[in-house]
Amino acid sequence: MRLKYRKKLSPRKRRHVRVRAKVSGTPQRPRLNVFRSSAHIYAQVIDDTRGTTLLSASDLEEDVKARAGEGATKTARAAAVGQIVGERAKAAGIDAVVFDRGGFLYHGRIKAVAEGARGAGLIF
Repeated sequence: MRLKYRKKLSPRKRRHVRVRAKVSGTPQRPRLNVFRSSAHIYAQVIDDTRGTTLLSASDLEEDVKARAGEGATKTARAAAVGQIVGERAKAAGIDAVVFDRGGFLYHGRIKAVAEGARGAGLIF
């Protein structure tokens, strides 16, 4: 006999589905998506109408490592990722974005990315 069960979504995944129902990127105002793993942080600017990633940054890049400094904390690296993605967006002609926190709570590294991007001149 086969067991029938439904695997429940994690709380982060449920929050992410709820946020994505309300947040969508357009060519004029793309979506700034942030993903946080236990060790690294990734950010990308996405145009949802075309389904394309316009630009991205992560703390694995040499630019971010150089800006954050040797032995920087994960929060400091996250702020550097926000600054880099903000600068790249401004260079690509993107002034305003909608922030997609990816179901993560808005504090710590997620907040550091947002503040870094705002510091670089992005509006959201």
